[in-house]
Amino acid sequence: MPTIRTPNIPGFIPARAKPRTHFPAGACDCHAHVFGPQDRFPYLDNAAYIPPDAVTADYAGMLKNNGCDRGVLVQPSVYGSDNRCMVDALRSGMHDLRGIAVVDAGVSDSELADLDAAGVRGVRINLASETGGLTLADGERLAPRLKELGWHLQFYLDLPNMPEAEAKLAKLPITIVIDHFARCQAADGIDAPAFRALQRLLSRDNCWAKIMGPYFISQNPPLYPEVTPLARALVATAPERIVWGSDWPHPGARALMPEDHVLADLLAAWVPDETLRRRVLVDNPARLYGF
Repeated sequence: MPTIRTPNIPGFIPARAKPRTHFPAGACDCHAHVFGPQDRFPYLDNAAYIPPDAVTADYAGMLKNNGCDRGVLVQPSVYGSDNRCMVDALRSGMHDLRGIAVVDAGVSDSELADLDAAGVRGVRINLASETGGLTLADGERLAPRLKELGWHLQFYLDLPNMPEAEAKLAKLPITIVIDHFARCQAADGIDAPAFRALQRLLSRDNCWAKIMGPYFISQNPPLYPEVTPLARALVATAPERIVWGSDWPHPGARALMPEDHVLADLLAAWVPDETLRRRVLVDNPARLYGF
């Protein structure tokens, strides 16, 4: 039996209220993670953090409370390329789910086919985590194979500290998705060079962005008012290529651990128009993930 390691980050806050913001039928949470149980799905020896269990049933409960019919699970760095925990959730039947995997640079065609059958629709390249993984060059090599499957490449990167990434991402011959506002700090505003670079990327027909994780770019909970102009600017740049995610169970929030109904209500500020909000929550995810 694997050694059970003591969590060193906070767990999610169980639901205590429902969002005031209405989520339309077919709404999708496009970025979340599941963790554990540890005795079945152990973490990497060099995992950057050890989270408390946050299992599929917990996630399904959060989706139901928020009014989301669909969800997208993203492989967290602490599991490396061992996607078993996420795939187990995708196959649980608890909700209508899709997945974004992490793979090795030499992943086989049969492994990709198995992941595709489980509901995986992309590969994440994490360029901003303490835990190493695929590089941008790996993504360039994998892109043709993933494109054949109808998948995309998702990027977690720190664009303010990686200005060279814009040109490299712009050359990728595949749909790309950028999460966490590319770590553009909200206090720097929408005129900051890194945020302008993010907008230029998003102006390309093959680039999407997730508006999510305000605690990565602001230290002013619970409403993160300085994030609102960034979210609105991205939506205005490409309303047909924006999706939203909860980032549940918020492993990066640490001391800023949010309540999920409060995060859901931020959508009313980020996307005030109800028709446009339906596009972000329903229509865009359906196209991107094949719901």
